[in-house]
Amino acid sequence: MQTASLEKIFVKGNEAVAMAALEAGCRCYFGYPITPQSDIPEYLSRELPRLGGEFIQAESEIGAINMLLGASAAGVRAMTSSSGPGISLKQEGISYMAGSELPGVIVDIMRSGPGLGGIDASQADYWQATRGGGHGGYRIIVLAPASVQEMYDLTMLAFDLSDIYRMPTMVLADSVIGQMKESVTPNPRPDTVLPAKDWAVRGREAGEVQNIVKSLYLGDGEMEKFHWKMQARYQELAEKECRWEEVQTADAELIITAFGSTARIAKTAISMARDAGMKVGLLRPITLFPFPKKAYAALSGRCKLFLDIELSTGQMIDDVRLAIARDAEVSFYGRPPGAGSLPTPEELFEQIKKNYPAHV
Repeated sequence: MQTASLEKIFVKGNEAVAMAALEAGCRCYFGYPITPQSDIPEYLSRELPRLGGEFIQAESEIGAINMLLGASAAGVRAMTSSSGPGISLKQEGISYMAGSELPGVIVDIMRSGPGLGGIDASQADYWQATRGGGHGGYRIIVLAPASVQEMYDLTMLAFDLSDIYRMPTMVLADSVIGQMKESVTPNPRPDTVLPAKDWAVRGREAGEVQNIVKSLYLGDGEMEKFHWKMQARYQELAEKECRWEEVQTADAELIITAFGSTARIAKTAISMARDAGMKVGLLRPITLFPFPKKAYAALSGRCKLFLDIELSTGQMIDDVRLAIARDAEVSFYGRPPGAGSLPTPEELFEQIKKNYPAHV
């Protein structure tokens, strides 16, 4: 019998993010309203004060990310959220957090761009998220939910990964996942062993060593050493933290690859293809960084045809091409943002038929 805390509830994806943040121990939120993520600060503005936490609507996205940096430097679990234009404004602060080895969770509920764009669903923040987004050659952890339940679970995970690896972590979802409602089981915070934050800035007694958080290394060879340290951390992430989902890939002659809401639509198209006698599977990356290269390499050793589907003109396809075997091929079908731009399962089924191997 489930306890009351494990009963399913019906919530928006954005609300699930906020609920998970509170359960994960987040007690500081700094943000600024922008559609389609404003449900997150709205929820936290109501609930954080009840838990003794701090909610601050900053004067701008720039202010919000630097408040996150400050709270993180003090050892507090903290979060910010925004959408494309706001995330662009946060990039300098994210870069400084990466350079200072500071944890912190950033939620991007993607909308269309560039510039102000619009509120249509889009996945065109992929490059911005997975390539660091700012200067200096850094990367951040990027998690891509495909359901409201995953919005909850991956937000919880984001806080733990961020603390373990001392780097910013982003939850990347488009407006479809952020705004849709589904049943969610609000699982309790996992019993994860986390490293002590003995690096945090704090008050000190006389004679104690002073902690300093910085991204400036002026000593001979210090900056180069720091960059190799970051690269070693990214390699450790790739070995330990890659996550993905496979659906009916064991006998697949064609593998669809997609993330987020597009993968949900693709699952229905795959069922249609299976009913028509076509052996089609799905490989969905959950970690966009680190990208699950080994999963793609393993599947492409047997299946030589991939179809990448995105709500963009094609961004993840670069990572797919780099990950699959050299003799495998990847085709692309994309829908950039616009009114009614979401592809239907029937539309994707037509693309499956066009790309299905002729010899079968």
